[in-house]
Amino acid sequence: MLKHTGIISAEELKAVLPPSVRLEKGPVAIIECLQDIPCDPCVSACPVNAIKMQQGITDRPQLDFETCTGCGACVPKCPGLAIFIVNLKHAPGMATLTLSYEMLPLPEKGHEVTALDRSGRVVGKAKVLRLINPAAYDRTAVVTIEVPADRINDIRAIRV
Repeated sequence: MLKHTGIISAEELKAVLPPSVRLEKGPVAIIECLQDIPCDPCVSACPVNAIKMQQGITDRPQLDFETCTGCGACVPKCPGLAIFIVNLKHAPGMATLTLSYEMLPLPEKGHEVTALDRSGRVVGKAKVLRLINPAAYDRTAVVTIEVPADRINDIRAIRV
């Protein structure tokens, strides 16, 4: 599906999602990078070496879910905006989603934004919990939003 539409299908997504047992432990990365392209900044960004590339720089990154701490250091380093941090332990029925954001205006903490799926369709509203945008991130802000836990795998972008 990705090759034909540019959007990851549910089947393709299954291959990169953490097992439910890991999701229950707290924040963890999801790497939706499904193409063999020459790219590996996520590997060097990970402070606990949870991301590996078995076949070298043109391989897909593989995440060791048990090693991943969900710190988010990999999120702003991904030029494809394909890494997300999910946290199902946020609050009953609610989760957090951390994602890269490279548009203007930047969202503000406490504001409501529109949550979008992978194709840009509106999923609902989300509250901005945190915005990180240091110069070291090279104009790639990292935004954490609060979303319904049952939509955590649907939402992948926001509109301010």
